[in-house]
Amino acid sequence: MSLKEIYDESNEAVYVAATNAPGPAGKLPLTPEMLINRPSGDIFGMTLNAGMGWEPEKLTGKEVLVIGVTGGIRGADGKPVALGLHTGHYETPLQFEAAAREVAKAGGVPYAAYVSDPCDGRTQGTTGMFDSLPYRNDAAIVFRRLIRSTPVRKAVIGVAACDKGLPALMMALAAQHDLPTILIPGGATLMPTKGEDAGKVQTIGARFANGELTLEEASELGCRACASAGGGCQFLGTAGTSQVVAEGLGIALPHSALSPSGQPVWLEVARQSARAVLQLEQRGITTRDILTSKAIENAMVVHAAFGGSTNLLLHLPAIAHAAGLAMPSVEHWTAVNRRVPRLVSVIPNGPIYHPTVRAFMAGGVPEVMLHLRALGLLNLDVLTVTGETLGANLDWWETSERRRRFREMLEKQDGVSPDDVIMPPAKAAARGLTSTITFPIGNIAPEGSVIKSTAIDPSVIGEDGVYRHKAKAKVFVSEVDAIHAIKSGNIVAGDLMVVIGAGPSGTGMEETYQVTSALKHLSYGKHVALITDARFSGVSTGACVGHVGPEALAGGPIGKLRDGDIVEMVVDCRKLTGSLNFLGTEEAPATAEKGAAILAARPPHPDLAPQAELPDDTRLWAALQAASGGTWRGCVYDADRIIEVLEAGRAALAAKRD
Repeated sequence: MSLKEIYDESNEAVYVAATNAPGPAGKLPLTPEMLINRPSGDIFGMTLNAGMGWEPEKLTGKEVLVIGVTGGIRGADGKPVALGLHTGHYETPLQFEAAAREVAKAGGVPYAAYVSDPCDGRTQGTTGMFDSLPYRNDAAIVFRRLIRSTPVRKAVIGVAACDKGLPALMMALAAQHDLPTILIPGGATLMPTKGEDAGKVQTIGARFANGELTLEEASELGCRACASAGGGCQFLGTAGTSQVVAEGLGIALPHSALSPSGQPVWLEVARQSARAVLQLEQRGITTRDILTSKAIENAMVVHAAFGGSTNLLLHLPAIAHAAGLAMPSVEHWTAVNRRVPRLVSVIPNGPIYHPTVRAFMAGGVPEVMLHLRALGLLNLDVLTVTGETLGANLDWWETSERRRRFREMLEKQDGVSPDDVIMPPAKAAARGLTSTITFPIGNIAPEGSVIKSTAIDPSVIGEDGVYRHKAKAKVFVSEVDAIHAIKSGNIVAGDLMVVIGAGPSGTGMEETYQVTSALKHLSYGKHVALITDARFSGVSTGACVGHVGPEALAGGPIGKLRDGDIVEMVVDCRKLTGSLNFLGTEEAPATAEKGAAILAARPPHPDLAPQAELPDDTRLWAALQAASGGTWRGCVYDADRIIEVLEAGRAALAAKRD
């Protein structure tokens, strides 16, 4: 292309350009006290506000920052001028606008600021996944900096829907100890009337490669899976679970998580949230009053009752850390999951695979909480963003018109009983719903690991409630190699796959959803087990154990396994205990104790190494989160710990030079 083609000289409009303008009419509502005592930034901020078109006489209202995640350029007709990275942030500007208009209607001055966020679905199986989890910390930092860079704000409203932007925003809001804050969940994508959800549809490649789908079927299913342009995916993955947990924490309004994107109730949630945060500001209620240790425990209880994503084991500790609270430990998670029954039947856990919008219609988080209250499992005296206690919120919900109407709508529109989506405890137990998470340990995972045990296919679990799988390991040093083995027919029923080098130091702790989703939706997949130091998508199910610690590249025993090693996985889905052990080889069997000694003496797998394309940004993240306590402390940045490590390192280097 030539310069002449770039600079289209036939466009005469570019030669009409003003060099000055009258400026906004009116006067700033300044007082002598403001001019003498206020920082120049406050005064100049008013000048900027007038320059952007806000009426000068209205600039003294309470200033509220609406902050969150967006992407793409949505035209006035709803069609994309430019695509977002995912549906979860494409329509959020509508919620931003609804909240901002409500603030202005009340006489306030709304500001809006944004970051964007990646899509884990879009980056599955690509090097983009190396940036996924690290991005959470980056976004949380930027959110906090933007909030601090709006020093006049009296309250903060957050808007987000999906896997990384939402946990990052919750971390940022949690850090606003002395400000009132509220979260507007971005809702859920609608299901196609006929088709597959956005989780299952990500397996069309594996199913086609295995002869279980035609090209025509794959093309049609892939086209229609996202039936609305906004919201998080239709399953209870990390996006949906984060929305649910926000309600559990009390930082989002009751019955706001998982609302149907683009629908009137979805927009009304934004307006209601704006009204609520203004009331919090008026009453002097801040984030510190709402986010307490009891609130963290409530969120864990709600997570267990829903059967939420294992990624919240990374995100909820990070939120607690930002709030200045104790992080939940593995022991705490285990104790909660042992006493809390799973009550919700949605994708991906089942037993009936309802989309999450149906959970909203069935009553959502407050409906689940009614059951949990009856079981005595909630801290009812905690304060929430309604300005009322959780107990008072549930009293309102139980007799509310909103509850009755939405539950009736679900039955009338979809022919689904609300109690088949959110089950009373007795019904859930009768249907075989088990508690959510188990933390296996053993000579492969001496620091622990995690499995969503409630999502193991019941047909492969023994009558005693125990899943057992003992097989020769097939070891892969990358997810790419593992999915290639599945697609090329080299994985069969009875296999035990081990993916190593996929933890923080190797890949940024990528998701391995390509593998777990293929195993879920291939006919033989339920008979294959997986062990990895990576993490999983929230929609992952099956006999898949992740978060194995220590990770392979930190010297973990998992990194010393070889093809043909005998590995045993045992998960008690009732007692929530489990083990992962190397038991020697076919020629030389060993006990778990002897196996530990053999692994300790072995060198790492010869092909074990960080991924060649791992970005320096992610390498830095891996080092900083490791210095802060690693994955079991939420992969956070703990400034005090990092500074301590750096100072010790500087001292060691100085001593070495001397």
